[in-house]
Amino acid sequence: EAILTGESLPVVKSPYSSAANANTSTHEQTAFMGTSITIGNARAEVTSVGMSTELGKIADLLAHTQSPPTPLQTQLKGVGKILLKICAGIFVLILILGRIHHRPWLDLLIFAISLSIAIVPEGMPALVTVALALGVRRMAGRNVLVRTLPSVETLGSVSVICTDKTGTLTTGKMHVTEVSGASRNEVIRDAASCCDAELEVNGEAPSGDPTELAILMAAREIGIMKAEIENSNSRIATHPFDSTRKRMSILRKNGKLYVKGAYESVIPLCLDLKDRIVSIKAKNDLMTSQGMRVLAVATGTGTVEENLNYAGLIGISDPPRKEAKQAMLDARTAGIEVVMITGDHPTTATVIAREIGLLKPGEDIAERVHARATPKEKLEIIRAWKKKGAIVAMTGDGVNDAPALQEAHIGIAMGKEGTEVTRQAADLILADDNFASLISAVKEGRSIYLNIRKAMVYLLAGNFGELFTVLGTSVAGLPLLFLAPHLLWINLVTDSLPAIALIGDPTPKNIMLAPPRPAEEPLLGRREWIWIVSVGALEGSVVLALFIMTLKHEGILQARNLSFSTLVLSQLWRSFSARSRTRLFFEVGLKSNLWLFAVVLGTASFQIGMHFIPLAQKVFALKPLGAGDLMTILGVSLVTTSIIELRKWVIRCKPWIK
Repeated sequence: EAILTGESLPVVKSPYSSAANANTSTHEQTAFMGTSITIGNARAEVTSVGMSTELGKIADLLAHTQSPPTPLQTQLKGVGKILLKICAGIFVLILILGRIHHRPWLDLLIFAISLSIAIVPEGMPALVTVALALGVRRMAGRNVLVRTLPSVETLGSVSVICTDKTGTLTTGKMHVTEVSGASRNEVIRDAASCCDAELEVNGEAPSGDPTELAILMAAREIGIMKAEIENSNSRIATHPFDSTRKRMSILRKNGKLYVKGAYESVIPLCLDLKDRIVSIKAKNDLMTSQGMRVLAVATGTGTVEENLNYAGLIGISDPPRKEAKQAMLDARTAGIEVVMITGDHPTTATVIAREIGLLKPGEDIAERVHARATPKEKLEIIRAWKKKGAIVAMTGDGVNDAPALQEAHIGIAMGKEGTEVTRQAADLILADDNFASLISAVKEGRSIYLNIRKAMVYLLAGNFGELFTVLGTSVAGLPLLFLAPHLLWINLVTDSLPAIALIGDPTPKNIMLAPPRPAEEPLLGRREWIWIVSVGALEGSVVLALFIMTLKHEGILQARNLSFSTLVLSQLWRSFSARSRTRLFFEVGLKSNLWLFAVVLGTASFQIGMHFIPLAQKVFALKPLGAGDLMTILGVSLVTTSIIELRKWVIRCKPWIK
């Protein structure tokens, strides 16, 4: 029933005792549509169809859950509102200042519209889309497949991960973990002789009880094959597993009866245990406390299950993945809460939780582990965390997980063992069903968010630099520094290309040492806006000073000619400084982002070349540059970047300066 309940072991179904009490049957007496029969046979009576079935109820839950907007979508909407207000204010201000200086209405209107457009970074949608697309590629390399683009960044802001146990934190396959007995190989051989399951046959998938499959795999590892047992020692009679007896037995051609089952069912049938019973019981209790499913194995003669000879105990478990413990430590270091929500047994879930480090000594189990959880309970857990303000990710594989996956900020389905319904409800798919891959993807998500923020700060600082130069000339009553084509060219080409290249910066090594950012934290906070305005004012002041000096000595055409390319080159050089707030640009290194290096050099070369292209001269009112003009443009354009780098160096040197 794992598809519905998440339980990793088969569930025994008892037949109805009579037709009279069929309608009052217990949960164990009801077989659900969509589950698989592993042992036995049955005749079923259909009691519900459609939305009245358990699958139908889950479909109803799925239909009434909504995926919330991602943090990035909400934050970009906030940035857009701020820019809209700034544009409206600038539009009105330009019109007022223009009329004060008696400029024509039509010219003012065209310029005000151009400047308002210049304030809005047209490259922002492309920037975000490219950043998320790049994240898709990076996450694919981490075995994480992306179904919805915004989820790439959302994963980086996750503060709570609600994870399934089976197949995600564990291997998803039962294994023989421990064998107790006089001879390990003999115990495994006797147990394998009492199995109905089948491993891969003629390319077909294994079939049967997962516990028996684990025994047969252990037998195969020591050279004992199920087919050889059946061929050389065929079965004569079989007593199938029964929930009342809690054991099964097979009589084979050699006259030997092979028995396996629950400890309390098999041990009382064994002879001559005497003083050994204490140590056998202690071993059983120890293995059980370690989360193993323990089977007792014995042999006898004849068809009657009595006077058996004790062979040993076999401990079977679904062991944790090797990477799970380190992944759990990484999650804790990154400040991410991890909660296990599983349909499995509480004891098994708790043992696994302690083994991988999810539960520390003294921690409240109820906060970290939710066992035997129903689909409705999973939804309630997700909603409870969301009410606390957490950004929640949920992993799952069964149909029962689909509503919770859709309710979470980001739903993550299993690629190997997950159902198609779960994948359709998910935002991401773990191709290897591995929790460690999820933590790696969180790292990539955080990096993408930082790169988007970095690129947007760079982009808007350039826009504010343009704004500062234009407002400066308007307030001073000087001729307009830039014409409308200048502003559109700067904003569309020379600003946007380096910003898009910035999102390709590699992931910082210490990115998982910081806690998740608060859900209410804006994409551009007070610190970012101060930096945008400060850098914009610095860049604008430098270009404005050049414009005023050139205007005084060489006239308006040459002033615009030099100022246009100076601002463009200044923004291009500044992209190198924008890569890190604290590290000098040569410490970050150009090799780690060759795209940015290529974009900056290519755009700078084209910008200088425009002064010598007739069509560009006509459109942008340019004229050829002399050697002195070129030196002026290169020198002045480096001022802003040099001051930013000097500031980093001074801040770093503060301790020994004092």
